[in-house]
Amino acid sequence: MTREDLMASGLSSSTITRLARRGYLQRIHRGVYLLGVARGPECRWMAAVLASGPDSVLSHESAGQLWGVVPGRSDWKKAEVHVVLPENRYSQRSGVMVHRSDLDPEDRTTHRGIPVTSPARTLLDLALGLPLRQLERSVAETFRKGLATRRDLRRAMGRRRDQRGRRAIRTVLGLSNGPALTRSEAERRFLDLVRGARLPPPKTNVKIGPWEVDAYWPRARLVVEVDGFAYHSSRAAFERDRRKDLWLGERGLRVLRFTWRQIVESPVETATTLRQALVERELGDGAPGRGK
Repeated sequence: MTREDLMASGLSSSTITRLARRGYLQRIHRGVYLLGVARGPECRWMAAVLASGPDSVLSHESAGQLWGVVPGRSDWKKAEVHVVLPENRYSQRSGVMVHRSDLDPEDRTTHRGIPVTSPARTLLDLALGLPLRQLERSVAETFRKGLATRRDLRRAMGRRRDQRGRRAIRTVLGLSNGPALTRSEAERRFLDLVRGARLPPPKTNVKIGPWEVDAYWPRARLVVEVDGFAYHSSRAAFERDRRKDLWLGERGLRVLRFTWRQIVESPVETATTLRQALVERELGDGAPGRGK
C-alpha cells in the first residue's frame, strides 16, 4: 500500500514513520509499504506498480508471469519488474524497468488485484524480446487458458501505433498447425475434448511395437496422434511420422492425426470425426477378431 493509502486509513505521517522504524511496515519503495510478510513475486509486482504512480500497469515478462504464460523465475527476488507508464510520465525506481506507452483502455486490466496489460497486449510486448519458440509457447498457453483469442491478438496489433512485435506474432499465428503446445499440454487438451464429447477414454502414451502413440483405443484398433509444431516441424520428423503411420496401418490399425488448431479451434468437428471413426472401427474391421 502507498503512504497515501495509509494516511487515508487514519494513520498520521509520524505514525507511519514510527511503524516503519519498528518493523511493522516494510518499506519496499519510497512511499510504498508492505504490511505483513511477502509470499511471492506478486508482492514485488504490486509494489512496483504502486511506486510508479497512477495509470501504471505491470507489463512484458512480469505480466506474462502473472498471467501464467511465461515460466516463473527462481530469482524473482532479484529480477527487474516491468511496468508501463503513460508517455508523459517519468519514474525511476530501483529494480523497476520502465516502458512508456499510452495504452488503450482495452489493453489494460486487473488480475489478482494487480493492474496489468491485457493478455493480448502482454503477448505483443513479449514478442519484442522472446525467442520465437518461447513466444510460440506463450501464445499457445494463452489460447489454452482461454485468456485471449486470435481475434484479440489482431485487435491488439491494430491498436498499437508502432510495428513492434507484430511480425513475430504474425509468424506464430501463421504456423501451419497453430502455436505449439508441449506434449503434455496437447494431450491434456485432447483428453478434455474426449471427455467433453463423452467418448470412451483411450490409453495414452502406449507402446505399440517400436512406436509410442499418443492415444489408443484397443477395441477399435484406432490410434490418434496429436500434431503440434514443436514436434512436427522438421523434414526428419515428418518422414518419421509417415513411417510410423505405415507400420501401424500394415498391422490393421487406423491412425488419425489432429493438429493443435483442430483441437482448439474446431473441437466439435474434431470430436465428430473421432466418434465416427470409433463407431466404424467397432462395427467394421476394427472389431475384435477382425483386425490383423
